[in-house]
Amino acid sequence: MEKTATVNSETVSDLIRKNNLADLGKANIRDIVRLVNQLEASTGVQYIRMEMGVPGLDTCSIGIEAEKEALDKGVASGYPMIEGVSVLKKEASRFVKLFMNIDVDPGVCIPTVGSLQASMAAFMTVGRADKNKDTVLLIDPGFPVHKQQLAVLGINYECFDVYNYRGDKLRNKLVSHLSAGNISCILYSNPNNPAWICFSEKELGIIGELANKYDTVILEDLAYFGMDFRNDISVPGEPPYQVTVASYTPNYILLLSSSKVFSYAGQRTGLMVLSDTLFGRSYPGLKRFYTSDKLGYAMVYGSFYSLSAGTNHSSQYGLAAMLKAASDGTYNFVENVREYGERAAIMKKMFTGNGFRIVYDMDEDMPIGDGFYFTVSYPGMPGGKLLENLLCFGISAISLEITGSTRKEGLRACVSQISRDQLPVLEERLKRFNEHFGRS
Repeated sequence: MEKTATVNSETVSDLIRKNNLADLGKANIRDIVRLVNQLEASTGVQYIRMEMGVPGLDTCSIGIEAEKEALDKGVASGYPMIEGVSVLKKEASRFVKLFMNIDVDPGVCIPTVGSLQASMAAFMTVGRADKNKDTVLLIDPGFPVHKQQLAVLGINYECFDVYNYRGDKLRNKLVSHLSAGNISCILYSNPNNPAWICFSEKELGIIGELANKYDTVILEDLAYFGMDFRNDISVPGEPPYQVTVASYTPNYILLLSSSKVFSYAGQRTGLMVLSDTLFGRSYPGLKRFYTSDKLGYAMVYGSFYSLSAGTNHSSQYGLAAMLKAASDGTYNFVENVREYGERAAIMKKMFTGNGFRIVYDMDEDMPIGDGFYFTVSYPGMPGGKLLENLLCFGISAISLEITGSTRKEGLRACVSQISRDQLPVLEERLKRFNEHFGRS
């Protein structure tokens, strides 16, 4: 391999060993980030970095200017109210109406320290609302940190890889879990991280119907809002809208992120949006942990207050301004992030043209879209070994095994950090990889 590889295999193996990564298939995202940083530092090779889902575009200037203005007015010296500044709550409600066609009161729109704080608070609150419902259902593949959150909280969870249960098959699979009566909530991402599968209206209808039947709360992670580029939702107030389970059940909590849509990741400012019905609903079980049995009150003044005394004050004004510009139609946030889909289309062709396969390749009966992530495998290589071999060719990713996928031979690739001028480098390295392993 040394004649064709970009980095000496012994160098890669030595650093893997020094980092105590016995099986790269089980290494978490930050493990891989640290490993690749060390490889770049020790070899001088610039890696094609596909391991971490971070924005690769400039932050929307509207948000930056609004945040500067808020700082100039002195908001940095004061704690924000835990429930959020009024202008952000108003614009969040308006944004949800115009881009999802869902009506919510501004009062149920809560700023969060990123979507991860939102999911943590949701698990804390919903997971304790009914003592008979002590388990969370995760529709995998998914973001590994959600399982870590549940482990830290001591909350049980069940999970399944959804790929073999698309369309009508989803109903029976969900019923097999929900019928036991112990599921407090269901979490999934749509579009999906890592597989980029997207639930259809039919599938969301099934999820909503069963949420009503089994009185289960749906946590819908919309970190990649509007990024199923097969459907252009960019015109405010006009269909098509972002598809959502909120169209089919009042038992929903939406997790909205500014990190990818507005490239605002560093400010750690997202949103939790509950239905009006769920926000005001009483759960007697909450009194075991909170001063109120109202879900919304317990969520905000119990869970969120325990996690942080409010969300970054100035960035709330920045996010409000970006939401307003999108709703006013003066800022097309979908068009701005369409670059990710274009990169994905090019990169997928490079991989498949050099012996790789797309692991999650279909949305029911249609090819998967191009977006922030895609998944790949190489014939005959388990995911951990494939990752190690790719590191020798200056390419990084993460294993699907840590996402709950049953397809342990696969890797997740993120397109965001790959600039256009790196694409020829990626293609050349993939060609050498396939020339070596294709004839082995």
